[in-house]
Amino acid sequence: MYTIDLQKEKKEIVKRYRALMRAWSSNKGVLKNNQVRKAFIMASQAHNTMRRRTGEPYIYHPLEVARIVAGEIGLGETAIISALLHDVVEDNPDYTIEMIRQNFGDKVAYIVDGLTKIKDGYERLESTAQVESIKKMLLTLSDDVRVILIKLADRLHNMRTLDSMPPSKQQNIAAETLYLYSPLAHRLGLYVIKSELEDLALKYNEPEIYRTISLKLQETETERKNFITKFIFPIRKAMSVQGINYEIDTRAKSVYSIYKKMQKKEIPFEEVYDLFAVRIIIDSPPEQEKLDCWRIYTLITDNYNPKQNRLRDWISTPKANGYESLHTTVMSPTGQWVEVQIRTRRMHEIAERGYAAHWKYKQQVDRDKSQESGLDDWLEEVRKILKSPDANTLNFLDDIKLTLFSDEVFVWTPKGHLKSLPSGSTVLDFAYLVHTELGNHCIGVKVNRNLVPLNHKLRSGDQVEIIASKKSFPKEEWLEYAITPRARMSIKEELKEQRKVQAAEGRVKLEGIFARIDLKFSKSNITKFSEFMGFTSPADLYYRVYLEEIPIEKIFAFGQLNVDELLNRKPGSKAEGKEQEKIQLNLKNKPHVEYDLDALSFTVATCCHPLPGDEVIAYTNDGINRIVHRTNCHEAIELMARFSKRIIYARWSNKPMMTYLGGVKISGFDRKSMISDIIRVISEEMRFNVRSFHIDTSGDLFEAYISFFVMDTLDLNRSIERIKLIDGVSSASRMLRFLKS
Repeated sequence: MYTIDLQKEKKEIVKRYRALMRAWSSNKGVLKNNQVRKAFIMASQAHNTMRRRTGEPYIYHPLEVARIVAGEIGLGETAIISALLHDVVEDNPDYTIEMIRQNFGDKVAYIVDGLTKIKDGYERLESTAQVESIKKMLLTLSDDVRVILIKLADRLHNMRTLDSMPPSKQQNIAAETLYLYSPLAHRLGLYVIKSELEDLALKYNEPEIYRTISLKLQETETERKNFITKFIFPIRKAMSVQGINYEIDTRAKSVYSIYKKMQKKEIPFEEVYDLFAVRIIIDSPPEQEKLDCWRIYTLITDNYNPKQNRLRDWISTPKANGYESLHTTVMSPTGQWVEVQIRTRRMHEIAERGYAAHWKYKQQVDRDKSQESGLDDWLEEVRKILKSPDANTLNFLDDIKLTLFSDEVFVWTPKGHLKSLPSGSTVLDFAYLVHTELGNHCIGVKVNRNLVPLNHKLRSGDQVEIIASKKSFPKEEWLEYAITPRARMSIKEELKEQRKVQAAEGRVKLEGIFARIDLKFSKSNITKFSEFMGFTSPADLYYRVYLEEIPIEKIFAFGQLNVDELLNRKPGSKAEGKEQEKIQLNLKNKPHVEYDLDALSFTVATCCHPLPGDEVIAYTNDGINRIVHRTNCHEAIELMARFSKRIIYARWSNKPMMTYLGGVKISGFDRKSMISDIIRVISEEMRFNVRSFHIDTSGDLFEAYISFFVMDTLDLNRSIERIKLIDGVSSASRMLRFLKS
């Protein structure tokens, strides 16, 4: 419990303010801190009586956000002032944006206004409101990216102090962080902040997994340090002989990235071998950077053999977020693969501080635009999505998510120009990337001089040639082929234009049919006929008439029926609409409480197969049907981030009354009767009912997937431990993805 000690708090506030100034001075040297001090005093006065949920003075929060902005992101005076003031207007009605403008100028007022308008999605009642919140935040990218950078610092400090929140709130905030904020930090190049956000999200979504991996990293730390010292010795010696100014750093993988690798490969911690990377940072003038990095690569490969398919040249072709580095993986004397990253001091600062450093160097150094346009291209892509007519729908989230998450593929035009697209892009995406008209009139594509279909996925290194014809136009199925927001928006716009023309033709056709049955072609009759057919607008009706999807008998029937009588009987009447509204209101007003699952009717999600003992949530779309997911399931994370008010925080009953499907992945050395031994352990010793068994063999090795019914995670874990004792079994772990039967 927090005890208030005013004298101690005053000393702590001064201490944190000085820490902020030290963080700023480490980046800027001599400071003129009058304005920063003035902002600190204003924030202190505005938050004077306010306290955080922990009981601490609220001013701790803006001070810490400002310190992150100055020290961990590397922004300057304007951003620091804005960070100190970011909650002032929202939390204290005595302070206005105009007051901030008069004291600190237009730019600070704009940034604070942008931060004031942004509300965290988990505080909203509707999913559409969450989308609008995210839109407001991303709109500020068009003018001043510092708004987003400060918001990321704000989210980072909130995640660092999340312990005081109730568990349901912790899970909501953690899910939203994974869904939006960590990929946003990744896209802006803030790798350190991205990793910490992911680790903290895992800490609250899967506390036991987080503790286990953290503990194992601590236990192996001394062993790793000894290994690294021996590994880098010949590299240090070679660089010293060459007279190179360098720094060698070692980076341990984040807890979250280790967890994701364990999940993806379905392996235990002990089988994750690349737990760290060696980073070599050199001093090099801009004109010699590429040459010097390749020199270091030569020195490394003179001492260690490289893995041929693991060379990553992000210097010649930087990532979309500005990241530049040369990565190679080499074999150590102990038989362990080690990743080595080579970069210059400038590249390292961009890698650590992302957009802030990128922008600084962009202004200071006149560099080749192709080397640094990735971030600007991405910002332009976001602007286009925001301008889209569909940008206020949930489709907007999917489009933004794609631009945040995706890796890239690099392909060539016929004239040798390099283009980058998100991983998974098709040739149709490429056509729209080159030009909208080229995409709209695409009839065929050649990849590496061979004709391919429009849904052909591109790979890095492909050379792509688009074949176009003015007689060709987009089709509905093209929306299934394209994945990039640019292509999908262009296709939708063109289809919409086509539909307008076709609807006009359908209108003329329907007018002729109405004339034949002596029915007046009036606005009132058309509205009633649209409702009769179940369409939301006359335009939809005309379009369906054009497609000949409305039987002529339906039109005749409408002409003969009493319209008033018909409308009283039709589905979706006002009374039914009110009942649906009532259900939704009941759902929205549900408090954040935990329910025993035996008190609810539910189904188990097939994407993650939760068991009693797992941390779970239940998602409901209609207030009646509930689907239970594990909290670390990728679908659950998305649902918590997008539809927080439809989430029920559930717990398993202490007395499970039924069995659930669990699964184990087993690998080892094949031998006679291996299958029967596994079945015997599961069926006879453990007495579980087996549902499926699948085994693959390669030489003397096997890999098996077995699913069976258990009461809870204890049953499953006991079976795993028993299976590990079978002769020839080298590993057994919980199956995360079930094979389709």
